[in-house]
Amino acid sequence: MTDGADGGSIPDEEKRLERQLCFAVYSAAHAFNRAYKPILDQVGLTYPQYLVMLVLWEKGSLPVKTIGEKLDLDSGTLSPLLKRLEQAGLIGRARDPADERQVIISLTEKGTGMKCQVAAIMDAIGQATGCDMTEMAELRDRLRQLKINLTTV
Repeated sequence: MTDGADGGSIPDEEKRLERQLCFAVYSAAHAFNRAYKPILDQVGLTYPQYLVMLVLWEKGSLPVKTIGEKLDLDSGTLSPLLKRLEQAGLIGRARDPADERQVIISLTEKGTGMKCQVAAIMDAIGQATGCDMTEMAELRDRLRQLKINLTTV
């Protein structure tokens, strides 16, 4: 926090790019994407597609809107992802019989069969981070709290 509007109480060293929390989070997110790419290439998924599949493996069939909310993705980003997953034969779409306005996304047999690969993907990423399970849980919890703090400002 600063004492004045001009930020005069913050030392110049702390104003450097590599000292910024936002840049550390941004660059870590890019590093995660780069680390996931070769692992996910082996199963034919992109990182955002993997996130969609994780939601479906956990929850089963869900409306498109719910998937978007869980992943914090808008429909313009989510729709092409779902289309590619459908073309790959991993998901199916159907109108909700109770509300024709909603589209329900479900795993196909092929999509369900891929769930067994999650442990191997998680192990590979765990090794790439250099963190044990406790450290990863602590870091995840801190980042969740950071997101909560930023979204309630």
